[in-house]
Amino acid sequence: MDLKEQIDKTKLPQHVAIIMDGNGRWAKKRGNQRIFGHQNGVKAVRETIEAAAELQLKFITLYAFSTENWRRPQDEVNTLMHLLITTLNSELENLKKNNIRLKTIGDLNSLPKDVSEKLKNTIDETANNSGLTLTIALSYSGRWEMTEAIKRIAQDSSKGTINPEDINEDVVYNYMQSSFMPYPELLIRTSGEFRVSNFLLWQMAYTEFYFTDILWPDFRKEDFFKAIINFQKRERRFGKISEQINENNK
Repeated sequence: MDLKEQIDKTKLPQHVAIIMDGNGRWAKKRGNQRIFGHQNGVKAVRETIEAAAELQLKFITLYAFSTENWRRPQDEVNTLMHLLITTLNSELENLKKNNIRLKTIGDLNSLPKDVSEKLKNTIDETANNSGLTLTIALSYSGRWEMTEAIKRIAQDSSKGTINPEDINEDVVYNYMQSSFMPYPELLIRTSGEFRVSNFLLWQMAYTEFYFTDILWPDFRKEDFFKAIINFQKRERRFGKISEQINENNK
């Protein structure tokens, strides 16, 4: 039985988030510059999206570029932005053919104009697709997203359009840029690192974490399926005890 057949289709996560890590180390191991790893990581992105679509998942979010990544060498940043455009150009027809909707989260105003325009075009072209929602986190950080939400809440509070006493977790999330998607049930991080790197901090309060030593350019469908199988073996208690979970499942 192959890995895909081992997956229980009744216990799939709605939303999987992925920190795609290890491109630079993958390239250095082969005596190449870091950008060589980013270029080869595109195949891993394609296979991961295909795997998610095959399982009929609803949401997948890829951490492509953090606000902190702007501190990297300028030539690497420039090449990454160019790679993003070429990938969007090459993958647009596949997204449309496979009924995949593209969304983005992050400080898109900080992106180069040609990148933001290409993103907007691809988002518009796929807006009516009803299958998997693929979200790319670009110039994103969890702290940035929460700070922006707090600013908007404060503005509305000062205008009297929201009462501070009415603010709860749902209200806060509705002010966040990522409020169109459910909280991720599973986070996958490649390359053997054990941290969340400022990614979806509010959303991952009860997310299951799956870490693998595989460097991102080597990540394939089978590795994605392994993560799903591992997730399905977890008992998700959300602060309760096992007996309560078992009782509710009867």
